[in-house]
Amino acid sequence: MRVSKFTGVAAGIAAVTLLAGCSAGGGNAESGEKNITVWLYPVIADEAVHKDFWDTTIAAFEKENKDVNVKYEIFPWANRDEALQTAIAAGKGPDVVYLIPDQLAAYQKSIAPLNDVLSEERQGDLLPNVKTSVTIGGDILGAPILTSAMPLICNAAAFEAAGVAEYPKTWDDIIEMAPKFTEKGMYALNYPASAENTLNLTFYPLLWQAGGAVYTKDGDVGFDSKAGEQALTFLTDLATSGALDPEALTTNVPLEQTAVAQGKVGCTWNNAVTEVSSFWGAENIMVLAPLSEKESIAYGTVGSLSVLKGSKAQDAAAKFAEFATGADIVEPYLKAAGFFSALSTTEPLYADDPLLGEVEKYVPDTTVGELDASSRALMGVLSPEIQAALLGQKSPADALKDAANAAAPLLKK
Repeated sequence: MRVSKFTGVAAGIAAVTLLAGCSAGGGNAESGEKNITVWLYPVIADEAVHKDFWDTTIAAFEKENKDVNVKYEIFPWANRDEALQTAIAAGKGPDVVYLIPDQLAAYQKSIAPLNDVLSEERQGDLLPNVKTSVTIGGDILGAPILTSAMPLICNAAAFEAAGVAEYPKTWDDIIEMAPKFTEKGMYALNYPASAENTLNLTFYPLLWQAGGAVYTKDGDVGFDSKAGEQALTFLTDLATSGALDPEALTTNVPLEQTAVAQGKVGCTWNNAVTEVSSFWGAENIMVLAPLSEKESIAYGTVGSLSVLKGSKAQDAAAKFAEFATGADIVEPYLKAAGFFSALSTTEPLYADDPLLGEVEKYVPDTTVGELDASSRALMGVLSPEIQAALLGQKSPADALKDAANAAAPLLKK
């Protein structure tokens, strides 16, 4: 087993240079040995812990599969798509790569389906919502290794300061409590609207809660609907009444400089408990079910190991992907990174943690939304229109209609 680590913008060029002259999944034909390359990213912030996990995991895999040699490379999050696209186009892509759901849609043509190589037992163990998140057109495009959940979290100290005794369950509850927060110079909700923020953590959960969807079943734009207008109107009404921090609607600043960190915000669904604990104090964090209009639902990402079609050792690559994402193997990885298991058979990982243990309960109630190759580009045209509505420059209906018109050419038919 060999490991390389690339940092900086030159990662993609360095990777392709390193792999030049050797096809993915090569090996020794005479001995029957197979070589596979795995591309990873720093899911665990502590570099030494991250590297130790993969060293240990690969050593255990190679011990069980003596005919397979695994080399892994760690890339920075920045420019990861450029590096992967360049490598795939050059025919020098990895055998296995860590991908998140919108990347599964973007790279679908380059990914080998795992339906027939991922064991039936593993497929049956996947949480239903997780399995859906890695399945496109009936094809399982990744072996899930982690998932997350972003339920509603509220600041008990802020509620006390605002004189609000009940925590919200519905949009109507938010509307009812909002004036008490504004009277105290506080904000009912955190809603960061600058373009740097992904809609997965801001607008889309509201759209889903209203019964809407980003895309229709036919693959058309779906957010310019009654549900979409209802969700955006909910936000614009709050913004107009002063219940949303106006600075957050236009400016992206470090968390420690926000009203959230200053204890002036009641609730948020776009911050993790680990982010706010040092500002609010663990004792003040209330982990609650996602807000509900028609349904209670939150966003949660899913990270998976995908096998590329360019691999010349797809069976070995798939075997490694399943091994490395097994419940017993992946537990230390999840705990070190603060993520959750993608498997229904896993015992709770955070039973002794009063915060993460509560968040873990909502993992089955999360979604990644509808997967489409245009997902990221669509956010690029929808986000500024949502911001325009929040700033009072357009009506919700007009903003969504304009975004839908701009998004139409992006859709793959």
